[in-house]
Amino acid sequence: MKANDTATPKMAEPLPKSHAGLWWGLLGITAFSFTVPFTRVAVENGHMSALFVGSGRAVIAALLAALALGLTRQKLPRGKQWLQVAVVAGGAVVGFPLLTSFALTTAPASHGAVVIALLPAATAVCAVLRTGERPARAFWVAAAFGAIAAVIFAVIQGGGFGDLHVSDLLLFAAVIVCAIGYAEGGLLSRTLGSWQTISWALVLASPLMILLTGIAVAQQSPTGTSVEWGAFAYLAAVSMFLGFFAWYRGLAIGPMAQVSQVQLTQPVISILWAGLLLGEHIGWQTIVGGIVVIGCALLAVRARNNGPRK
Repeated sequence: MKANDTATPKMAEPLPKSHAGLWWGLLGITAFSFTVPFTRVAVENGHMSALFVGSGRAVIAALLAALALGLTRQKLPRGKQWLQVAVVAGGAVVGFPLLTSFALTTAPASHGAVVIALLPAATAVCAVLRTGERPARAFWVAAAFGAIAAVIFAVIQGGGFGDLHVSDLLLFAAVIVCAIGYAEGGLLSRTLGSWQTISWALVLASPLMILLTGIAVAQQSPTGTSVEWGAFAYLAAVSMFLGFFAWYRGLAIGPMAQVSQVQLTQPVISILWAGLLLGEHIGWQTIVGGIVVIGCALLAVRARNNGPRK
């Protein structure tokens, strides 16, 4: 590894003592916590289609990523790294934004935040399967209970299995594809660099996202209030790009096992924003569901960190 690499151990050694990694991680998660409420703002009134919000924000982020990669003269990924970049792009750039945009046209932001609270545990499961780790049995038990709790929450709020609508299925699918992308991105960032990983993923996915954005504009010309366009701009510049700078920097500084657990605060903050910014009623079902899902995710992440490995 070269001295000018982003994951340089020289920079990472003294910083954990001052909890710099945790603060960077918290900054990134705080940035991401606005994603669900602002997606709801952008698509709620139908002025912008879900396809436009999901794909258009990735196009703008790709332009920013290409500019950053060009100005810093980053080297192209090599060989197998392109396949890994494609997995990250499919999960974090294409799958998650599109699936959540369509889901949040009907699902409240607080509801979406509880289901997406599964993401830390799902990411840990994907990382275990990808790396061949052998965590303690408690890890699998906690992950399974978290998934069951999220499904029960969605069913109760939906009024039963017959009313478990497409929005819930889209949210669960978003969690799965994003978890795969996060796990692969975590592995790839060790060799390619942290922010470079998401940047190359954005650039690689840009032709498809440009095509989808063009289709969305042809179907419905996007309009909106200044608030709606502001929410869209935040999704493009921060949720899809700048937020990853802080998040991956925190993971690079570490300790990664501790910093990764900061992600468990994201659904709590998202639910808070849904109440404060959108005026959504946060009922006891949402509070209890969020506590149970987040608690299971916390147990899963800690069991994975403490479990035996190959």
